[in-house]
Amino acid sequence: MGNSAQEKVIGRSVRRLEDGRFLTGRARYVADIECPGCLWGHVLRSPHAHARIERIDLAAARALDGVRGVFTHADLAMDKLGPMPCMAVVKPLVVPPRPALADGCVRHVGDPVAFIVADSAETARTAAELVEVDYAPLPSVVDGGAALAVGAPTIWDQAPGNTAFHIERGDADAVAAAMRQAAHVVEIEVMNNRVVVAPVESRAGIARYDAATDTMDLELTGQGLHGIRRQLAEFVFKLPPEKIRLHAPDVGGGFGTKNFLYPEWVLLLWAARRLGRPVRWEADRAEEFVASAQGRDIAAKAKLALDASGRILALDVAMIANLGAYLSGNGPGASVVAASTAQGGVYDVPAIHVDVRGAFTNTVPVDAYRGAGKPEANYIIERALEAAARQLGRDPAELRRQNLISSFPHKTAMGMAIDSGGFLDNLDRAVARANAKDFEARRAEAKARGKLRGLGFGCFLETSRGAPNEGAEVRFESDGTVTLAVGTESNGQGHETAYAQIASDRLGLPIEAIRYVQADTRAVKTGAGHGGARSMHMGGTAAVKAIDAALAKARTLAAHLLQASEEELVFGDGRFSVKGSDRAIALAALAKSAEDPANLPDGMTPGLGVHAMNMSDVFTFPSGCHVAEVEIDPETGGAELVRYTAIDDYGRLINPLLTEGQVQGGVTQGIGQAMLEHTVYDPESGQLLSGSLMDYALPRADDLPALDIALVERPTNANPLGVKGSGQAGCIAAPQTVMAAILDALRPAGVQHLDMPATPEKIWQALRAGGR
Repeated sequence: MGNSAQEKVIGRSVRRLEDGRFLTGRARYVADIECPGCLWGHVLRSPHAHARIERIDLAAARALDGVRGVFTHADLAMDKLGPMPCMAVVKPLVVPPRPALADGCVRHVGDPVAFIVADSAETARTAAELVEVDYAPLPSVVDGGAALAVGAPTIWDQAPGNTAFHIERGDADAVAAAMRQAAHVVEIEVMNNRVVVAPVESRAGIARYDAATDTMDLELTGQGLHGIRRQLAEFVFKLPPEKIRLHAPDVGGGFGTKNFLYPEWVLLLWAARRLGRPVRWEADRAEEFVASAQGRDIAAKAKLALDASGRILALDVAMIANLGAYLSGNGPGASVVAASTAQGGVYDVPAIHVDVRGAFTNTVPVDAYRGAGKPEANYIIERALEAAARQLGRDPAELRRQNLISSFPHKTAMGMAIDSGGFLDNLDRAVARANAKDFEARRAEAKARGKLRGLGFGCFLETSRGAPNEGAEVRFESDGTVTLAVGTESNGQGHETAYAQIASDRLGLPIEAIRYVQADTRAVKTGAGHGGARSMHMGGTAAVKAIDAALAKARTLAAHLLQASEEELVFGDGRFSVKGSDRAIALAALAKSAEDPANLPDGMTPGLGVHAMNMSDVFTFPSGCHVAEVEIDPETGGAELVRYTAIDDYGRLINPLLTEGQVQGGVTQGIGQAMLEHTVYDPESGQLLSGSLMDYALPRADDLPALDIALVERPTNANPLGVKGSGQAGCIAAPQTVMAAILDALRPAGVQHLDMPATPEKIWQALRAGGR
């Protein structure tokens, strides 16, 4: 592998290649795509959280000029479309049917009821207002715990007690024994608040149907296209997968929510086939609040057992996951599978037991959101340790230091094999960088100004992999460029640059010679998409395998053409040379020669291109320690985040600039959840009260201090690049760090507990209740 004279680009902060088009208006999103003859779709949605559909009158809507079709579940049923599946590897699991349009009953505000297709978006919306639906409202329930209580309204007959699953993991007996022997048992009850996932680009799609080949085409704002296609083909349309093509142009953010199959994708494809015309749909922001998968919403009770010295003996966790009205594509996976991998965090916890119950409620379905279970698990252990430090009268950083995993490899109580890490070093660096030793002076200065100042620590462990296995293909083009097609998909992470850096170093070619291809089931053979911070670990390894296989083939051909043995060849700067001679041949020339069978040695197939699979289920373990400082105005409850420090380990850094950007974004989202964001449903009516950006607070630049982030490179042996995932970690670390700082500020006023989000109102009320 490798190049000699050409400067290496892995490890350099190369500015994103894709930014040129993003910053000059040349990016291509679904809404930018011209579609001559396109019809427009509009989804009529339920205004009720739970109701029977008594009657639907479509006559007036169908009679409106420009309307091409108004469809309900009955129309889909006539074509024998199947329900959308749940692919989560969770058993036993109750999976009620989820049709693309409601079948006789609606179960959350926003549930799709009818699909209107017209010549224009305006006409489709007008026609929707003409559809008459008679609803018979039913009792609703929006809280996960309330849904599991005796006497709660029944959402699905198939799910007695509204229970989707009840699963236990870990060693209950060992945990019970440790609790009996413990000198201290600390109990906490925390809520990981539900959030609206709000990428800058809302979901949109354009569907086309080719009658000549009987194939369907969907261009969409998606992340996991091969997986979505499989679900559409196998479960909904019952077709061979090659009959459906999915492809995505530039995608403006996702954070997990664009990984899943949605009713709109089914409706677009079906309507295009039914009407013989392309059909497009674009969600507005208000629609996304009730139509896109939401995140988090896990209530947890935990007991932490410690010996007399403060050493952790066991962790017992009971969680209730609010799944919403339907099971989204991987909905239960976050609370069961992903969360289990990270229980206990970076600490040496000898015994862990987890009890998880999934609840159906009359709310928007919940699925994976940046971190997907790992933030919830880390939040539990960090809040428990913070409570233990206060109960035992210990310094929070010192109690953490005592219990951090310090020797590797380490197998956790949940069976995860952590190959390497520097957890102690992360903590020590973070404490020093945040100047924690002088904090009391800063607290005293704030007190003199009438403010409450708090310091909080939070460690995190990410279990990074996402779906196992990934593919990549390298193709050599006639113009001398190299195409790298990978099954992971970027929606803002900078893959076009990072993968080009890998290929450039490996092939010895300028980075400009690499052409990156993604998100097209026709152009990319296989792929598990983005999610779980997996792209460089899984996709990068697949790319290395494909490139190395292509170079091995090229070496054999070069030896044949240069009349030398393979051992005599040296590769560098994109060319093979014979040692001690001036005989050499470039990759571009080899690729051209490889197309002609007459040039090939016996047994070699034409072409240098190779598709390779990275067949791996190995995790990597990014980690870090964050420190936050806040100031609170006790008269208003307003909290200001004044300092934020992070020491993070993501293994070998392909591009430090892009990595830091990922961390900044993740930290910001975690701060948003801790201080601002909360999806609120009315407990009586089931209406979404935080249904727009007027009612739902997203973090803005003026909510943040300058983020002080330092990256420590500790390469892993889990993959040839030595990388660990960085896309989710900031979101995993920030919530508990910020909450620890807020509680540290409030404790002198008698406040011992607060749930996210720590809004001014909640802080003010807590201060009053605490006696201030």
